[in-house]
Amino acid sequence: MRTKSNLTDRATLSLLSLLEDDHQMTQRGLATRIGIALGLTNSLIKRAVRKGLVKVSQAPAKRFAYYITPKGFNEKSRLVGEYLSSSLEFFRQARDEYTSVCQDLKSQGHRRIVLFGAGEISEIATMSARDSEVDVLAIIQLGSNQKQQSEVPVVSNLDEMLALDFDAVVITSADTPQDAYNVLREHFNDEQIFMPPLLHVSRFKAEEDKR
Repeated sequence: MRTKSNLTDRATLSLLSLLEDDHQMTQRGLATRIGIALGLTNSLIKRAVRKGLVKVSQAPAKRFAYYITPKGFNEKSRLVGEYLSSSLEFFRQARDEYTSVCQDLKSQGHRRIVLFGAGEISEIATMSARDSEVDVLAIIQLGSNQKQQSEVPVVSNLDEMLALDFDAVVITSADTPQDAYNVLREHFNDEQIFMPPLLHVSRFKAEEDKR
C-alpha cells in the first residue's frame, strides 16, 4: 500500500532526476513529467529548496533554473535505495533492465563481467547474465566478509577486483549506486561501466566532482 510519504518520496526522486537532466524545465513541464498537479509541483520544489536539495537561480526570459545541490544528490541516492527496496513490480523491472544490459554487453563483445554491489539486485543481475550467456566472474562488495553469493565468488577489495580478467563491470549497488559509479570511474573508462536506468546514476556527476 502506498502511503502519502511513499508518494512524496517517489515524486521527490522524479523531481531530482528530471532537474538533473534539465536545469531549466518549467514547473508545468515538471508537473507533466512527474504526473502530479502543478500546485503540488510548486510545493514539491519549495520543499526541496527549503531542505537544501535544490537551489534556484534567475534565468533569461523571466524563467528560473534549478540546480541539485550535493545534499540533493545524496538525498536522491537515498531515495533510490528506498525505491529499490522490494515489490514484484521492481523485480520485473530489474530483471528486464539487467537482461537488456546483458544484451548490450554481448553486442559489444563483453562476455566476462563482474558485478559491483552484493544483494538482491546482484542476484537478479546474475540470473539475467546466465540467461544471456554472460559469465559473472565475481561480485564486488567492498569490506564484506561474504565469500559467495548465488554460487559466484564475492570479492571484498579493489585490488582483488583489478586482478581479475574481465571485460566490463555492471553496477548492482542498491544503496549508493552513484557512489559506486564514482568509485569505478576512478579505475575504468565509461565504456567499461554498465548500469540499468532504474539506478538513476548520473555519468556526468563524476566529471563535475573532478573539477
